[in-house]
Amino acid sequence: MAGILDTVDQRTQLVGENRLEILMFRLSGRQLFAINVFKVQEVLQLPKMTLIPQRHPVVCGVVNLRGQTLPVIDLSQAIGMRPLVPDERSTIIVTEYNRSVQAFLVGGVDRILNLNWESIMPPPGGAGRQHYLTAITKVDEQIVEVIDVEKVLAEIVPMSTRVSNERLGEPLLQQAVGREVLLVDDSSVALTQLRETLSQLGMRMHMASDGLKALNLLKKWADSGEDMTDKLLMVFTDAEMPEMDGYRLTTEIRNDPRLRDLYVVMHTSLSGSFNDAMVKKVGCDNFLSKFQPDRLVDVVLDRLRRE
Repeated sequence: MAGILDTVDQRTQLVGENRLEILMFRLSGRQLFAINVFKVQEVLQLPKMTLIPQRHPVVCGVVNLRGQTLPVIDLSQAIGMRPLVPDERSTIIVTEYNRSVQAFLVGGVDRILNLNWESIMPPPGGAGRQHYLTAITKVDEQIVEVIDVEKVLAEIVPMSTRVSNERLGEPLLQQAVGREVLLVDDSSVALTQLRETLSQLGMRMHMASDGLKALNLLKKWADSGEDMTDKLLMVFTDAEMPEMDGYRLTTEIRNDPRLRDLYVVMHTSLSGSFNDAMVKKVGCDNFLSKFQPDRLVDVVLDRLRRE
C-alpha cells in the first residue's frame, strides 16, 4: 500500500494540462470519496496511536512518523458520517494542506485514477454531506465525492483572517481602496477567507467557483468593452477546481490579448516545488499558499508597486 504513491513525481506533469489524479477511498460505507493525489504524502497502516486529552471530537489521537507528531482525524465523523473504529488494520492517508501535515483515518483505499478536470462537476446543492464536498465525478457508473478538506480542517483549527496593524498601516494600501479583484475557488471556506481579508483593505470583490466560470466572466467584461487592467487590480485563483483548473485558466488568460496583462496570483493549498515550476510555466505573476493574511496583503502591495 505504501507504494501507491511511488510515481507521484511523474504526476506533476499533469498540472497545466487540465488533468489531475485522485486517490479514491471509502469511509464507513460503500460510497467512494477522493482527494487530489498532490495533497497526499503517503498511505499506510495506522501506527501506534496516542490519545490526547481535550482533543477535538473528530481527532482520534496522534501518531509519530519519523519524528513528526501528526494528528489523526476521523474523516468519516468530520463530514457527518458514522465514526470509524481505529485498530491495527486501519488505514491512514497522510496529507499536506496549507503548510500543515495531518493523517486522515479512512475505511480503506481503493485506487488512484487519472481524470480530466472537465469530468469533475460541482456538487449538487442542498444540505447534508454536500456541505463538505467541492466536486463530484463518476467512475465505473459510481458517483465519487471529492471532499472539501480545507473546510474540514478549518472546523478543527479555525484560520485567522485578521491582517496585522503593521500591514494595514502601509500608506500604499490607500491605493487599494475601491479597487476590484476577482476571486476564483471551489471551496467556500477559501473564498470566505479571501473576502474577509481583502475587505479590510476596502477592496471590491467578484467571485467565481471554478476556472471556467471565471474565464466566461472575464470574457463577458472584455466583450462589453471594459479595459481589463483598469477594471481589475488582480485575479486570485485556486489551482484545483472543477471543469477548469487554475493553471489552465491562467493559460487562457495569457492567450487572450484582452486579458493577457492581468495580474494573476495562484492561491492554493497545494504544496511542493512543482507549484513554483508550474506558476512560471503558465505565466502567473505570484504564488501564495492559502490562509496567510499578512502575506496576502504583501502580494497586493507588490501589485500596487508595479503600477
